[in-house]
Amino acid sequence: MTGSTCTPRTLVSVLVPAYNEEGNVVRCYETIVKVFRQLPDYDYEIIVTDNHSTDRTFPLLEELAAKDPALKVIRFSRNYGYQRSLLTAYQAASGACAIQLDCDLQDPPELIPKMLQLWRIGHQVVYGIRRTLQDGFVIASLRRLYYRFVSFISEDELPVNVGEFRLVDRRILVELQKVTDASPYLRGLISAMGFSQVGLEYDRMGRTEGESKFPLKSMLSLAVDGVLNHSLLPLRLASIAGLVIGLLSLLLTFVYLVGRLIFGQSWPDGFATTTILLLMSIAINAIFMGILGEYVGRLFLQAKTEIKPIVESQLNFPQVVSLVKNGKQGSE
Repeated sequence: MTGSTCTPRTLVSVLVPAYNEEGNVVRCYETIVKVFRQLPDYDYEIIVTDNHSTDRTFPLLEELAAKDPALKVIRFSRNYGYQRSLLTAYQAASGACAIQLDCDLQDPPELIPKMLQLWRIGHQVVYGIRRTLQDGFVIASLRRLYYRFVSFISEDELPVNVGEFRLVDRRILVELQKVTDASPYLRGLISAMGFSQVGLEYDRMGRTEGESKFPLKSMLSLAVDGVLNHSLLPLRLASIAGLVIGLLSLLLTFVYLVGRLIFGQSWPDGFATTTILLLMSIAINAIFMGILGEYVGRLFLQAKTEIKPIVESQLNFPQVVSLVKNGKQGSE
């Protein structure tokens, strides 16, 4: 990559999280470079966060990084999850803006020029709106239902049908530098920051190589993070349900006393009824304690000092210390 000696070009950071993507990582890199060759006013840096891949992803990245200093790689000491990997990439970005892109290229890099145009006219966030999905009817329907549910219960304005494909301005990157969340939900966090945000519709492509590294278990975990990080509704439901059950108990007690003292009815001793009510009370308490436990668990993780992912090694970063505040420093 060579820059113009007359007019300085704007640096754009492209963030690519990767885990076991040996079939896609080279194609992803080449596609991004091809897009920026058509953008004479921009320079690029590609930051790949390797979540401790067990295949040839990192060796392939080493080969590419040796040829192109604009390709920067951070390899973690273990798999820290998609969101924490992504947050590290955002915090390492040095461009005037950053574009997040999945390694499997389901979100087309060819939309980068359009994103940059929208950014140039004053939008701090440009997010991709998934017009169509290639996940099958059931998964696609669940995704869309989840987006609407989170948007409905959230106290923040969260756009629907929006994934991780987005451009953010340097102003957003500065704010993300301050984030130390142990369980971040970045799409919600960035949306909640405000500023000028605009959507860009596109058709999401199918994966051409390898299998999805985001199974149902990870989707459910992300869904829970999205709900708990942006809404107090579960806690409020617990409070409302407790109040309703308490009022029903008082009402039944009143009916029992009226029937016994005024109408002289003789109520049979109800062992089964008492047992059922006790079991219901225990079950309800257990559910509510579980909800409270989710929030307390997040407070526990947030209170831990060593919450930053440990970097095993990194390539083409001039400032090693700036990326690693906890744990062992990686090699350049």
